Amino acid sequence: VQVVESGGDLVQTGGSLRPACVASGLTLAYYGAGWVRQVPGKGREGLACISQRDGITTTSADAVKGRFTISRDDVKNTLLLQMNSLKPEDTAVYYCASGGYDCDVSSYEYWGQGTRVTVSS
Repeated sequence: VQVVESGGDLVQTGGSLRPACVASGLTLAYYGAGWVRQVPGKGREGLACISQRDGITTTSADAVKGRFTISRDDVKNTLLLQMNSLKPEDTAVYYCASGGYDCDVSSYEYWGQGTRVTVSS
């Protein structure tokens, strides 16, 4: 199983990015999946997740509500994170994870290597 993120970049404040996460050896629609970010020296922060049972999405981080949207492309077996109105405090490494149950991040078995997002002020 492989989970590979891409789409991180350097962007100015107010800009948008859409990181993507392609899974191989794992059908994302059969598992819960989500996005988590980590700032160096700090713990991981769960951002958003999608349930495998009914595809319901949840944005768990107050700091990104109304700006970040998670979605899943079942044809491409890809998890996406649309990030709008980016702020310098969004600068972090963004990870995709799956292989677990609904939005229980602690149950996710498979994690990507991360994609770096830098927001300049």
